[in-house]
Amino acid sequence: MESIVVLKNVTKVIKGRTIIDNINFQVNKGEVFGFLGPNGAGKTTTIRMIVGLMGITSGDITIGGSSIKTDFEAAVSHIGAIVENPEMYKFLTGYQNLVHYARMSKGITKEKIAETVELVGLKDRINDKVKTYSLGMRQRLGLAQCLLHDPDVLILDEPTNGLDPAGIREIRDYVRLLAREKNMAVIVSSHLLSEMEMMCDRIGIIQNGQLIDVQQVKEFVSSTDTLFELEVTPGETAIKLMQSSYPDVRTSLSKNGITVQVPKGEIPKLVKMLAAEDLQIYGIKETAKTLEDRFLEVTGKKEEASRD
Repeated sequence: MESIVVLKNVTKVIKGRTIIDNINFQVNKGEVFGFLGPNGAGKTTTIRMIVGLMGITSGDITIGGSSIKTDFEAAVSHIGAIVENPEMYKFLTGYQNLVHYARMSKGITKEKIAETVELVGLKDRINDKVKTYSLGMRQRLGLAQCLLHDPDVLILDEPTNGLDPAGIREIRDYVRLLAREKNMAVIVSSHLLSEMEMMCDRIGIIQNGQLIDVQQVKEFVSSTDTLFELEVTPGETAIKLMQSSYPDVRTSLSKNGITVQVPKGEIPKLVKMLAAEDLQIYGIKETAKTLEDRFLEVTGKKEEASRD
C-alpha cells in the first residue's frame, strides 16, 4: 500500500516539557488509521502538527511527499480536517456555508458541492439554517466542508463526541465509505475503543506522548492468550483461588462468573482446581477479546515498565 502521511522522529517540546516524544508512523491510501489514547496522551497535539496548526520541535511530517515544514502549502493541500468541533456560520444555511468555504479553494463547482452534499446525506436539509441542525447534522456538514476540494487525507479528531448511537454509526459508515470508494487515507483520533475497533483498519496507541504500538486491529485484538468465560459460582471465591494459584493470569468477574486469559491448554487444569474446591461450574466459552482488553493490557504493561 502507498503511504501518503509519514511522521519521522516527530517531537514537540513546550516550555521544556516533552509533549510528543519521537514518534514514527505512516498512513496508507485507502485505510482508516485510528489514533488511540486516553485524554491528554498527545493525540490532538500530533494532529495539530500534521495539519500545520502547531509547529514541530524536531523531526518532520510529509503529506503526499511534501514536508509540512518546508513546503507547507503543497502539504496541506492534500488534507481535509476537523480538529475538535466543526465551526459553522449558524445564521447561514448549510449550502451557504459550503459555498463560502468553496471560495477558499480553486475549481470547486456547484456540481461538486451537490455531489458532496449527497455523499454525506444532507440533501433534504442543506437549505435549512445551520442553527436548526442537530449535532450529528453539523458533524456531517463539517465532513462535507472537508471533502469539497477532494483531499487525499481526511483527519477527524474525536468525530463522534456528543453524538447519539445513530449519529456515531452514520459517521462510522461515512468514514469506511470514503476509504473504500475514494481510496482516501483517513486518520481518526478517539478514546472510544469500541468505535475504533469497528471503524479502523490499523491503530496506533499513544500514551504520555509516546507511540506504544501500531498494529492491524484484528491482529492487535487477537494477539496473546485467549480470553475464556467460566460460568462458575460463587464468582468471588473463584477469583480468590485464581489469584492465589495463578497470580500472573488476568482474571476478572463477569456477569455469569469469571473471565480468564490463558492458553487453551490450561483450561482443564483450572476446571479441576475449581471443582476440587466444590465450586459449581456450568459452562466454559471462548470469548472475543475486545480492543479495550488489549488497550488496557498494553498501556498497563507500559506503565509498569516506566515505574521499574
